[in-house]
This record gives sequence, C-alpha cells and structure tokens, in this order.
Amino acid sequence: MTDQDSARRTDHDSPWKDALESYFEEFVQLLFPAIHGEVDWSRGYSPMDKELQQITADASSGRRHADKLIKVHDLEGDETWVLIHVEVQGEPEDGFAQRMYTYQYRLRDRYGVDVVSLAVLADTSPGFRPERFRYARWGCELRFAFPMTKLIDWEAHWAQLEASENVFALVVMAQIKAKLLDNGEERQRAKVGLIRLLYERGYSRAEIQRLFHIIDWMIQLPRGLERGFLEVVYAIEEEKRMPYINTAERLGIEKGMEKGLEQGHHLGVADTLRKLIAVKFGELPTWADERLNQASDEQLDEWVVKILSADSLEALLGTH
Repeated sequence: MTDQDSARRTDHDSPWKDALESYFEEFVQLLFPAIHGEVDWSRGYSPMDKELQQITADASSGRRHADKLIKVHDLEGDETWVLIHVEVQGEPEDGFAQRMYTYQYRLRDRYGVDVVSLAVLADTSPGFRPERFRYARWGCELRFAFPMTKLIDWEAHWAQLEASENVFALVVMAQIKAKLLDNGEERQRAKVGLIRLLYERGYSRAEIQRLFHIIDWMIQLPRGLERGFLEVVYAIEEEKRMPYINTAERLGIEKGMEKGLEQGHHLGVADTLRKLIAVKFGELPTWADERLNQASDEQLDEWVVKILSADSLEALLGTH
C-alpha cells in the first residue's frame, strides 16, 4: 500500500460508485452481457441510494465495499432493481455470499420489487468465486444464486480491453493494475498508459475528466512519483492538444493545505484557491476575490473540494 493509500478514504464512497452511476449501461454490457440484452435502456436508469441505505444502515464492516442499487425496466416494461456489490479489498471474505442474500431479501421484503443481485470481485485470490448462498437443516433448505464476475480473469484478455470501445473497459483495466502492481514505478507506467489511452479515444472533455478522476483514485502513487506523473500527463496534453485535465489541481490542493498549516490555514487555502481558479477559469474577477476574502475556513475547505468538479466559477462560489 502506498502512503497515499492510507490517506484516502476507506469508506463506501469509492470511485466504483462514481463509475457505476455514470456508466451503468456500459458496466452491464461489458461484465454481464446476457443481462444487458434484457434491459430496456431507452428508458434510462435511476440510482436508488436512499433505498439501499435503508437496508444496509446496520452493516458494520471495516472492509471496503462499493454497493450500488439501480432501477431499470425490462423489455416488457416491468421495473427491476439491480443490486451491484463490488468487493474491492484484497482478501476473500467468508460472509460475502450471505451478505448478498441478506441485502436481496431485505430489498424484496421492504419494497416488494424484483431484485437482481450482481457480484464484482476485484480481489486477486483466484479461488475466491462465491456464486451462491445455501442453508439447509432438517429438511429446510434455501438456495440463492447470483451472477458473479472476477476482474482478474480479464488480465488474460488485456488486448481485448485495450481495443474495446466500451468506456468501462478503462475502469476494469485501472482496477486490475491497482491490485496487481505494488511497485511505485510500475504503477506509474501503468497509470500513464491508461491516461494516454483515455486521450486517444476521442472522448468529450467532461468524459475525460470523469474517467481521469476514477483512474487517478484507483491507481494511487507514492508522493515522490506524483510530480513525474504530472509532467508526463502535461506532455500528453500538449501532444494531443487537449488541455482537459488540470492534474495540478490535486497537487496544488495538497501543497496549499500544507502551506496553510505552516503559514495560517485561512491564508494558505485562499491562496491555493486563487491559483486553481486562475488555471481552471481564467483571471479572478473582483467579486470572486472579495468572496474569498470574506469566506470562513469551513467555506474555503468546501470550495477546495468542489473545484475539482465545478463547471464554472459561479457554480463553485455562487452567483454574484
């Protein structure tokens, strides 16, 4: 684990949740193609975060899971809820299949809808392949089976992933590299390769930014290699004439926060924000400068987080 790994959040708010919500159709098409053909994608899909939270609120685990509940419609127009459970930790879990069943019956019991449970295993243990939960005693028996995919199986089909037009292939490649590579320089090379591939696919600016965020979070580097990675990405952007990803943002935030600790939190973060705004949105207007001067420490911290995803200065700081 890198030093950045320990600093990242280890709760359920992982890049997998972002990827599943943004690219759910592509996820199903790549990893569960038989199910993809059963869904009426013309009707779209809807995240059901509140409903999932209500049935998992009592789940206590130090392990890393990324659960997502999505509502879709089948070709006959009937509503179906798809429950995706991503196991992102490295070691197998004995209770995995039972938890899949527990979430399944809780959803059906509470909401009375059809639920399809899907398992995505991102660990590196070849023998860990739970596909069913079974309980039997004294003639009473329960069997619950669910579709499962093991991401490391795709390592043998790497060329297929590289050639795939499915955007979710990049997510799968990033997760595989993140799990299999421990050496910092190897991780850096793999990360650069995926970023280059990302630029070569002709995605929109918003698409590139979203995917960059996912890849950047999955493949974390030692701090000593971040600068080199940054320089390579700048070179790719210049080569492709696509200045879409301002990778200095996250590095700038970290340096700004460190500077804030040394010279005063408020001034350090405000100064960092001014620099990031200038790079992302251009010259800082007077009204924005005044808003930064008047902001509380809590407000500045909030803007530091939001600037990575803000589409405009107004969206970040509010209208003037």
